[in-house]
Amino acid sequence: MTLIQPDWPAPGNVNAVITTRLGGQSRGAYGDNNFALHVEDDEADVRANRERLRQQLALTAEPQWLTQVHGTKVVTARADGRVRTADGCYSRTPGLACTVLTADCLPLLFCNRSGTQVAAIHAGWRGLAKGVVRRAVKCFDETPENLLVYLGPALSQQHFEVGVEVPEAFFRSALDAKHSERIAASFTPGARPLHFFGDLYALARAELNALGVEEMYGGTYCTYAEPEHFYSYRRDGVTGRMASLVWLTS
Repeated sequence: MTLIQPDWPAPGNVNAVITTRLGGQSRGAYGDNNFALHVEDDEADVRANRERLRQQLALTAEPQWLTQVHGTKVVTARADGRVRTADGCYSRTPGLACTVLTADCLPLLFCNRSGTQVAAIHAGWRGLAKGVVRRAVKCFDETPENLLVYLGPALSQQHFEVGVEVPEAFFRSALDAKHSERIAASFTPGARPLHFFGDLYALARAELNALGVEEMYGGTYCTYAEPEHFYSYRRDGVTGRMASLVWLTS
């Protein structure tokens, strides 16, 4: 299974990986390493992909899988096998991986400098504008300047044209004038009237900066432009999902 290892200066006991579409047994439009059960892929193939990943990572517990709804709920990950409805989870338990699924939306992986807590967040534009990242930051015991965040593969700006309602939603949620300026800089005029190209990576960095987070890494991939590596809902419609995981070791 082909995995991305985030390039960030996380503590030695913090582990993180992001899957690609390579190395699983899903077939057809889901080929070949889909981790989502809700996209009409064969359930047996998805579960086999999940089990193969768990074995490859030597995880001692089943990852915390989520039913994501483009909201702001962030839950405590638990090793009870239950799938929870939320768009993020956090953990202080070694061996328990916080996990989110994406195929254009932005996965964010969090840890603190002391290596005692991690979190994984699914941030489409709706969740990002509504405050899912703010919820994640509040889950940590340490102050924002003591957090590290990795921005995983997402849709790049040149492939993310949106209507005027999207920048308007972000401006309504701005924390201060400086945040508003950074939001404005994250949009460029689109090809159609009242449309804009939005930069999810820049919007996430603007949000994190406004919250006091200083250390951010990643944000260099494009799911749409790299079909050999990534699923993209905007590109393909019927497609699979990558998994982004972060966990602690003892």
